[in-house]
Amino acid sequence: MQVPQDGEDFANQPWYHGPLSRQKAEALLQQDGDFLVRASRSRGGHPVISCRWQGSALHFEVLRVALRPRPGRPTALFQLEDERFPSLPSLVRSYVTRQRPLSQATGAVASRPVIRQGPVRRSFSEDTLLESPAWIELPRARKRSDSQPAGLEHMGRSREDHSGPGASAVPTCALPRMGSDPVLMKTPAPLGSVIDSLRASDGQLHAKAPTKPPRTPSLVLHDASGRPPTYCELVPRVPGAQGTPPGYSSPETEAPWWEANEEEEEENRSFVRPKAEVSFWPPNNPFCLLGPQNRPLEPKVLSTLRDLFLEHHPGSTALHLLLVDCQATGLLGVTKAQRGAMGVASGLELLTLPHGHRLRLELLERHEALALAGALAVLGCAGPLEERAATLRGLVELALALRPGAAGDLPGLAAVMGALLMPQVSRLERTWRQLRRSHTEAALAFEQELKPLMRALDEGAGPCEPGEVALPHVVPAVRLLEGEELPGPLDESCERLLRTLHRARQMARDAPKFREAATRRLRGFRPNPQLREALTTGFVQRLLWGSRGVGAPQAARLEKFQRVLSVLSQHLEPDV
Repeated sequence: MQVPQDGEDFANQPWYHGPLSRQKAEALLQQDGDFLVRASRSRGGHPVISCRWQGSALHFEVLRVALRPRPGRPTALFQLEDERFPSLPSLVRSYVTRQRPLSQATGAVASRPVIRQGPVRRSFSEDTLLESPAWIELPRARKRSDSQPAGLEHMGRSREDHSGPGASAVPTCALPRMGSDPVLMKTPAPLGSVIDSLRASDGQLHAKAPTKPPRTPSLVLHDASGRPPTYCELVPRVPGAQGTPPGYSSPETEAPWWEANEEEEEENRSFVRPKAEVSFWPPNNPFCLLGPQNRPLEPKVLSTLRDLFLEHHPGSTALHLLLVDCQATGLLGVTKAQRGAMGVASGLELLTLPHGHRLRLELLERHEALALAGALAVLGCAGPLEERAATLRGLVELALALRPGAAGDLPGLAAVMGALLMPQVSRLERTWRQLRRSHTEAALAFEQELKPLMRALDEGAGPCEPGEVALPHVVPAVRLLEGEELPGPLDESCERLLRTLHRARQMARDAPKFREAATRRLRGFRPNPQLREALTTGFVQRLLWGSRGVGAPQAARLEKFQRVLSVLSQHLEPDV
């Protein structure tokens, strides 16, 4: 395929579709290798390469780095991962003709462009100017005068702008001074460009007169360090690139849901009678690692998952699990419609209410499925004894990364500990002996730290302070509210019941604090799409029971898989 070389004017390229929503772009991508370039409104108008790969649509934001205007060099560079290009067409041409992966993490290759039908409504530069949050209004205004070059009604505003309601500031990024007075541009210009625009009355000034620094700053940029605003001669910072390390490229999301869906102001909120039960499960989208139809425990998928988890250290896996648990629990990413339907602001409050029955069932389903998947990771190791001991060590290290003070994901910790304490796993005496011999530190941490911590959390006496904990342990309260009886003598069970109910009330009251703590831990985190998918409840269900078996009743599915685990355990270490 030959990509046209039109330099910076990529609006005429057939693969550029202009402002296009994520959903419409995915509908145009039919086969693996299909790609298009669009302007994403959620990313400030930055170009995004949308590509279909392995049956899924992936989105990659192209970083646009503005440069100081210099003769003979481009005004901006375009970067996807490490290499920078002087124009977007040259970037696309390099990746398409050389069949380079758009990102090393996904391996996605763009090979066939999706041709645009019809003209583009607006160019990328116009979208960037209209939607970029970096523009601010200059504080100084002048009275309009037609005879002076600087006679504009408002500095930094066009002639059509008025100061009435809804008026917004127009960007002014450079104010070249010609002669004695600065000339303020009257129309929007790209960030970092210099416009030599004079009216007819300014003809007495020579066009080639040397420029001087403007008397007023052309753009006030607020530094993250709190220092005073910088002068316009510095290279302006691109809003979309702040906080992004050089060479990094990740699949684009429309808006991080732990930032986009903020809670309404308390004074503006009023109680609305709940309309229906709310589910926080994502829709049944196709999975990258599973086909439309799959059998339970497909060996190829299990091998891919094993390699995927080995590529990530326990701390990274813990953050992935925290991200998915926050969404499944309704702590982060709750939309305004969901808040209105359930009458509260988060799932931590909803699960304590009568109409939270559906959420409680979903959380129990997720806990059981993750625990079974963790046990399968150990019992599915039919190789050497050391391999099973290494898998046990990996689960212990993941539990340590999830504990309070680390990731603080207590539902994830409960699922991993549920796998380690499952009878089919705990009976593997030779495997645990090998763990104590080869990985002594992990074995001691499991016995001396994790087991007492989990016992205290199940009894409602463990740590649950927001900050130390990002997501509290909800399983005991959920089981109690769903009518399950507490084990043990009557007097002890009554005390445990009171502690659990008190912890549930405290958890609902501190939901905003937990939300803040989870957001702090996830700020700047860039998840791996495949690993995040592998930790969702729907994926784990499909993996364990297949596309047909997942529709069976929960009790029947759990009983059947418990028998499967018992058979695997007996096969590994038969009873003497």
